Amino acid sequence: MKQKKLTPANLLLGLLGTLFLLSLCVTLTLNARFLYYQDLDALSQESGLPAEEIRANYDALIDYNSMFFHGELSFPTLPMSEHGQIHFEEVKQIFVFLQYACIISGILFLSGAWLQLRKKRYGFLFTTWVISTVFPLLVGLLAALNWDWFFVAFHHLLFRNDYWLFDPATDPIIDLLPDSYFFRCLVVIAVLMVVLTQGCGLLYRRFAKKKPTP
Repeated sequence: MKQKKLTPANLLLGLLGTLFLLSLCVTLTLNARFLYYQDLDALSQESGLPAEEIRANYDALIDYNSMFFHGELSFPTLPMSEHGQIHFEEVKQIFVFLQYACIISGILFLSGAWLQLRKKRYGFLFTTWVISTVFPLLVGLLAALNWDWFFVAFHHLLFRNDYWLFDPATDPIIDLLPDSYFFRCLVVIAVLMVVLTQGCGLLYRRFAKKKPTP
């Protein structure tokens, strides 16, 4: 008997799998500091600050966004306005949410996947594959068509205020976080999603060749 793909269990696992893969890709990219380090020399020339000083301030920001960090953000050598501090607190809440989402959705998805695989039911791989493919494609298409619009729209979607519009005079860290870095991060997230998603598709096609269980 041919297995049904679009069952409630498969759709639920597909959504959990997509959340797991997306939050995992974002968390991995956030901690991939080398993506930023390759710009240190250029940023040093533009800002006049030593590369090591720029790196120290960036590291402080990334450390702050960890779910294991408790306390307030403090840059080693740069000032920060009250609005800047509020914005970074809001950013941290998003990243911490994604880190917890990665753990929780990962446990639920992998547990559900293990149960389904034991029963030789593979439809959840198909739904995970489809949902995880469509979402990055839509986001990637919007970003590729107009990066500036996408960047602004993204901030309007996530934040209820305009504190993300930094004044370099009061929050000089903004000059050390160029759009090119955020675009590079988005590309890495998209590539990771494609690799993991296609992995689900390959597994589905492989398992689907086996004798199904109704």
